[in-house]
Amino acid sequence: MADEKKKPKKIKRKLLDKYRLMILNENTFEERLSFKLTRLNVFVMSSLMAIFFIALTYLLIAFTPLKEYIPGYSSTALKKKATELSFKTDSLQRVIGMNDRYYESIKKVLTGDLNAVDFNKDSIIQAVKLEASEVDLAPIAEDSILREKVDKEDKYNLFESATTATNFVLFPPVSGSISEPYNAKEKHYAVDIVVVKDTPVKATADGIVIFAEWTASTGYVIIIEHSYGLISVYKHNAALTKEQGDLVKAGEVIATAGNTGELSTGPHLHFELWNDGYPINPTNFIDFK
Repeated sequence: MADEKKKPKKIKRKLLDKYRLMILNENTFEERLSFKLTRLNVFVMSSLMAIFFIALTYLLIAFTPLKEYIPGYSSTALKKKATELSFKTDSLQRVIGMNDRYYESIKKVLTGDLNAVDFNKDSIIQAVKLEASEVDLAPIAEDSILREKVDKEDKYNLFESATTATNFVLFPPVSGSISEPYNAKEKHYAVDIVVVKDTPVKATADGIVIFAEWTASTGYVIIIEHSYGLISVYKHNAALTKEQGDLVKAGEVIATAGNTGELSTGPHLHFELWNDGYPINPTNFIDFK
C-alpha cells in the first residue's frame, strides 16, 4: 500500500520539479538567457503550440488559394468554369438542333419533297362564322375610351407607326416566257422561265440570303428569306453574286441565269415561292413578261 501511495507522489513530483534552461556564451561562459521550466509547463506549451499550428494550417488551406496546390483538391475557379461550360454546351446543343431542323426544311425546299395542302375554303369560312357568333363583340366603356384616346393621338401624328402587308410588292426576278408552269399535283412547285444565258437574276423582294451553294442536281442555288414568312428560291444559275448572310434589296442582282445541274435542260431560271412552309404559285403575284 505504501508503494502505491508513493507512485502518484513521484509522478507529481516529476511533473512539478523545476529545471533551469540556460543559454551560455561558449567562449566566456557568460549566461545570456535562462528559463525556469517544469515537465508540466513544457507539455502544456507543446500542446498549445501544436493546436495553434494545426488551426493556422486549417485556416490557410480553407481560406487561401494554397488549397489549390493540394493534390486531388479542385479549385473554385475550375468549378465555376466547368459549370459555365456545361451551360454553354447545353445552349449550343439546342442551337445545333434548331439549325439541323432548319437545314432539313431547306433541303426539302430544294428537293421539292413537300406535299401541297388543299384547304376547304367553305369549311374555314363556316368555322369562322361559328366562332364569331359565340363572341360578344359589343364594345365596353373602357374600349370606347381607349379608341377615342388613340384617335386623338393619331390625328396629329405626322408619321405612320405601322405598315401593312399590302405595301409588300414582289419584283420579277427575270423576264421571259414560262416553259413549265407551276403544278402542285406533279410536285413542280415552281415556274421555269426561259432566258438567255448569263441574264441577270434579281431579288424578288428585300431579304437576307439564307443559302447560296452548288448542288449536283440543280446547280448554283440561292435562297432568300423575306418578310411575312416568304422564301424565294432561284435554281440552275450560272454564277452567284451573293453569299449566305448578305442583305439584298428588291431588284438587286443576286446571280446570273444558266444551265447548271443534272436536272437542267437549257438556259432558264427555276423560280419558287414559299409562304410559311407551303408552296405558292409565283404567277399569282408576279408578271414575268
